[in-house]
Amino acid sequence: MNQFSYPIKRIGIIGGGQLAQMSAQVAKTMGFYVTILDPVANCPASDVADSKIVGSLYDPEKLTALANVSDVLTYDIEHIDIKTLHQLADAGHAIYPSPKVLAIIQDKLKQKQLFKQHNIPTAKFEAVDKLSSEYLAKLPFVQKARMGGYDGKGVVVLKDDIVDALQIPSIIEEIIDFDKELAIIIARNINGETACYPVVEMVFDDKTNICDIVAAPAQISLEITQKARSIALQAIEAIDGVGVFGVEMFLTNDGQVLINEIAPRPHNSGHYTIEACITSQFEQLIRIISNLPLGSTDLLKPSVMLNLLGEENYTGTPIIIGLQEALAISGLTLHWYDKETTRPSRKMGHITILDENLDNALSKAEMAKNILTIKGTEMI
Repeated sequence: MNQFSYPIKRIGIIGGGQLAQMSAQVAKTMGFYVTILDPVANCPASDVADSKIVGSLYDPEKLTALANVSDVLTYDIEHIDIKTLHQLADAGHAIYPSPKVLAIIQDKLKQKQLFKQHNIPTAKFEAVDKLSSEYLAKLPFVQKARMGGYDGKGVVVLKDDIVDALQIPSIIEEIIDFDKELAIIIARNINGETACYPVVEMVFDDKTNICDIVAAPAQISLEITQKARSIALQAIEAIDGVGVFGVEMFLTNDGQVLINEIAPRPHNSGHYTIEACITSQFEQLIRIISNLPLGSTDLLKPSVMLNLLGEENYTGTPIIIGLQEALAISGLTLHWYDKETTRPSRKMGHITILDENLDNALSKAEMAKNILTIKGTEMI
């Protein structure tokens, strides 16, 4: 009988939000010891992890402390101290994705420049330090902050004037006339081996610019599927990424696929994989950073994921309205992130619905959306 040593590792996760929570749940199931770093003591991952360090994601001492009790580091958010991560990597600490990859992805201009350098199709863009009246002639366009954007923040669509413009270093992009917004989760391991999840369609809320619904698989042709997969793989290989990456794309009305941006971590568009795929995006991440074989990305059933956002005009302790009725819908699974406070448009959880038929799953998701409401104990 062949014997092998199972590489049990101590995993450190920078950030303790819902992505860390779901990653830690899988890691614990597989027998790993998990430590998290987060500014909030009672963050979503705190009850799942074995231990936690409370502190800023920009605190060199806290980041070093996490590295010293971990065999490998990963992160659930890209807005962290890159300088310290470089120093830790240079000192021999394993970090995936690498600080070099994160440095590119943190800066939307560097991302775009990399796409252009490698002939990866993307929207036309221009770097801007500060918008002035001279840009009025270039309207309409989308303005994106180079650094720090997240969940619709740091992005404005400017059509008629620049009154609402971000007065910070940014990029401006042409407004794409798109038919669908697509996404795909790409996994790439230390040996350069890759695994692709199904291409999905994302539907965004017009008011918040936050992803509302994800449908898997996207209702697109095989040709478009192959094109989207090829472009996403090209982008991850161009940055030499190791880890799990969410790649967002536009399908234009004339059939082009343009890459929008990359997330260097499990992504909202991949939450459906927990129930709908043989290997979830979270298990895939744990496999990769532990140098275990990539898992199968096969889709078991069509599925729809719906984000549960905090209701407008409410804050305080979250109250879930309609939970019993929603859970009576067949094929529905609830994921609650256990955040202590709700606020308007904050991601509080998600539901996934599996069905043999995608249209049926979409109808059930719409039904659940009309039933479930996340209110708070205080009105704003």
